[in-house]
Amino acid sequence: MDSPTSAQLRKLVGIGNYQFGHYVGEALFNKKVQIQCSRKTGRIRYIYNQGRLIATLRPKDGCLALTPYGANLILSKIDKPPNTVAVQNDVSEAVRSGGDAFAKHVVRADPELRPADETIVTDQNGSLLGVGRAILSGPEMTNFKRGIAVKLRRGVDEVDHGDNEDNEVL
Repeated sequence: MDSPTSAQLRKLVGIGNYQFGHYVGEALFNKKVQIQCSRKTGRIRYIYNQGRLIATLRPKDGCLALTPYGANLILSKIDKPPNTVAVQNDVSEAVRSGGDAFAKHVVRADPELRPADETIVTDQNGSLLGVGRAILSGPEMTNFKRGIAVKLRRGVDEVDHGDNEDNEVL
């Protein structure tokens, strides 16, 4: 792991701000972050804070794939965190262990969410349950009664299988 150059840090902050909204990039990435670059391309692949993986920079689209640790940073530092979906408390255990969030269980969703956006899933009290990708838009999540709203990539209670994120599994 290396410290990012000022240009790399500006790039990470810019991607975070673009993907999640103003000031989220600054909340996620500071001068203390460490990066790991791809051996083949030399591009940023993994971003760490205090030895813990914050996010993976996806090579396919250049966007961030958050880990639960990265999502917790956003939830703790931003007053009204973007890209969040709240599900009913009675299904929180299933989501914590990696189950998808279904539309019939969604109680709140960011109205700006679009399909394929990186999503933070919480319970009704705002406690982090997991991270994933939106399948439906925010308004659809609260109006639909069937189907998957968020395809979870990682629940907070899932066993960590290391930092090899080659196929987006965080």
